[in-house]
Amino acid sequence: MSVYEFEGKIPKIGINTYISKSASIIGDVTIGDGCFIGPGARIKGDYGKVVIGNETSVQENCVVHARPNEICKTGNRVNVGHASTLHGCTIKDNAVIGMGAIISDWAFVGEWAVVGEGAVVKQNQKIPDGKICVGVPAKIIGEIKEDYKKEYEYFKDTYVNLAKRYIKSLKEIKIDKE
Repeated sequence: MSVYEFEGKIPKIGINTYISKSASIIGDVTIGDGCFIGPGARIKGDYGKVVIGNETSVQENCVVHARPNEICKTGNRVNVGHASTLHGCTIKDNAVIGMGAIISDWAFVGEWAVVGEGAVVKQNQKIPDGKICVGVPAKIIGEIKEDYKKEYEYFKDTYVNLAKRYIKSLKEIKIDKE
C-alpha cells in the first residue's frame, strides 16, 4: 500500500482494514476499522482532512478529497462504488454511493440514502435520510424500503469480509515471460 506522511500529517488506519497496494493515502486521513480501500483509490488529506468510518468500502478508482482547511467525512458502513468522487462532502452511515457518482463540496447524503450510478450531487445539495436520488443533477425519486436495507447489509458485509480475506490471502505473484 502507498501511505504517505505529508507535512507532519500521518494517516491513521484502523484494524482489519485492507488498502490496495495501488491505492494512495496521503496526509490527514483517518480510516476506520474493517474498511476496504480498492485498487487505484486516491484518498488525499493534503490541504483538507478526510475521515472514513468503520466497515466502509471505497472501491476501485475512487477519489476522496477536501477543500483547504475543510473535511470530507464518510460514515460507517458506507459503500462508495467504483470510480466515484467524494469532494468536501458529508456522507452519513449506511449510505450507498453508486458507481461513477460525484458528491460535490458541502453536499450532504443522509443515513441510508442512495445516490444512483453516475449521479451528481451538486454543491450544497442535501439528500435526506432514506431517499434515493439519480441523475445530473441528482433528483429524489423514491425512498428506501426495508427489503433494500437487508439486501445491502449483505453487500456491506461482503466488503468487510473481503477486506479480511485480502489481508489474509492476497499474494503478489511474478509472471515469467518467455
